[in-house]
Amino acid sequence: MTTRLYIARHGQSEWNLHNKMQGVQDIDLTPTGLKQAELLASRLKNEKIDCIYSSDLKRAYVTAQIIAKELGLEVQKIPEFREMSFGIWEGLTSEEINELYKEIYTLWKTNPVKANIEKGETLEEVQKRMVKNTLKIVEENKGKNILIVSHGTSIKALILGLLGIDLSFYPRFRLDNTSLNIVDVKEDGKTVLVLFNDTCHLRRDEKII
Repeated sequence: MTTRLYIARHGQSEWNLHNKMQGVQDIDLTPTGLKQAELLASRLKNEKIDCIYSSDLKRAYVTAQIIAKELGLEVQKIPEFREMSFGIWEGLTSEEINELYKEIYTLWKTNPVKANIEKGETLEEVQKRMVKNTLKIVEENKGKNILIVSHGTSIKALILGLLGIDLSFYPRFRLDNTSLNIVDVKEDGKTVLVLFNDTCHLRRDEKII
């Protein structure tokens, strides 16, 4: 009996648009982000999703609500599915972070497991909470199709953890807004990556691409 995880990143947010580090700041979706969520919802309506779980931050939760409305389901908030806390970097652009914290930012871009951001989380801490709560949900919903709506860093850490891939590979993976990822969890606990960073649903609207 296979449990299928549909894992989606939220739609474009105001700070995505301005290239600001968001972390745990609660930022709204842009009109484009709302449209992206609608297109993802339309794509998922034939996937027989049984339950939806989401980060409690607005950009993810509103994305999940739009999907849930299309599917006739409720969204269960999981605070542990929040984005990584980036501490003192939050609210700054990548250019500002590079200027103010060049050494640690370079480490984050090249070897993020070793990066300790002041007042933030480590990548390992993010992975532990994401994997722990995902496996708990899988245990409670064996054989079902589960949708998780979360954030870029958290999702990448989760997928690497589920597949047993070392976190040092984190910089080599990219996740776009409302990208869809699918991981199958077999009855024996083994995992298979079925889909990664797929955004074909956005091609239905040329203005989104």
